[in-house]
Amino acid sequence: MGGKKKLGIKQMEKSQVKADEDKAKEAKKKEKAGPPKERKVVGIMVPDAKDGKNISEIKKMPVLTPYAVSTRYGIRISAAKEFLAQLEANGTVQLVSGSHNLKIYKPVA
Repeated sequence: MGGKKKLGIKQMEKSQVKADEDKAKEAKKKEKAGPPKERKVVGIMVPDAKDGKNISEIKKMPVLTPYAVSTRYGIRISAAKEFLAQLEANGTVQLVSGSHNLKIYKPVA
């Protein structure tokens, strides 16, 4: 019944001016933002679990989580989980706590 009320001329002018101002603000925001940020490419390959350099770097970290390892080596979290599992099998790290979601390791002294 009824429907939307027809806007008057002044109301149409106000809405048009507001729309133009919003477009100008968006254009200014785009100019301020600058160039788009570069995306970091993460590796899929698991680092060598028997490499002495990797082991010494791992032993310096107080707590090992898949996220910490993935950011340190620039690999995916799934690859970091696999890497930590290999280190545990080698005896380099020890499982402290874990669930099906997250496992926390510590380096073996």
